Amino acid sequence: MANIPDLQIRRLEISDAALFRDIRLEALVKNPEAFGSTFERENAQPLSWFEERLGAADIFGAFLDGALAGMAGYSARETSKQAHKGLLWTMYVRNTARNLGLGRKLVAAVLDHARGRVEMVQLTVVSENEAAHRLYRAMGFVEYGYEKRALKHDGRYYDEILMVNVLDQGLS
Repeated sequence: MANIPDLQIRRLEISDAALFRDIRLEALVKNPEAFGSTFERENAQPLSWFEERLGAADIFGAFLDGALAGMAGYSARETSKQAHKGLLWTMYVRNTARNLGLGRKLVAAVLDHARGRVEMVQLTVVSENEAAHRLYRAMGFVEYGYEKRALKHDGRYYDEILMVNVLDQGLS
């Protein structure tokens, strides 16, 4: 993994909504099997909808030479009985920026952000996405379940692997 001098990882702000919208829609087009939402649904939303999403969740962006090249979202669970759990979602790196270590840096940013906030971070990954599965394992996530037919897109089913990273092994 090469050192990338012009890389910045930071939380996206509401003023980044247009950039977030562009990369999110690209992700939904290029990897529709990896997301619960659809391009058609989100493309129909106004920019204010993306602003609201940025205001409600912690979404991190990887910027290469000032251009948004990847994203990863973090959300805490809302109920008091699940407040000890966080969720890594909307993970995507543009094709032109793959194999540069951006995915690893984005996951690390989410995990660093989650520490002290929650005890564990969960995610789901499409079972066929071995590269993502490998990345998550390398970042300390372990498999705890498997959901058959978790998503259906264009008449095809996709299974998902459920993974968790327990941030503090001493918690019970």
